[in-house]
Amino acid sequence: YYPVSAVLTECLILSVVEQQDSYGYEISQTVKMVASIKESTLYPILRRLETDGYLTTYSEEFQGRKRKYYSITEDGRKEWREYRDTIDDIVEGRLRK
Repeated sequence: YYPVSAVLTECLILSVVEQQDSYGYEISQTVKMVASIKESTLYPILRRLETDGYLTTYSEEFQGRKRKYYSITEDGRKEWREYRDTIDDIVEGRLRK
């Protein structure tokens, strides 16, 4: 696992949530499959993405407890596509100095 920057973490979170609405722990476990991240780092980034209008939240009950789910907004989809396209351009050698 590699330490990741906040921007890359945002990219990973948006990627996960773009596929399906997810709750915090589920997001953290998916991101941890490819990057070293602490939950204490994850939640402030989730809040920032929500404040910036890239994610919305809703609660659902699960086994008697409420879970906060994150859902991507249209602005979040646009941001995710920009991240993804830029990374693809770098990986595929289309961006050079």
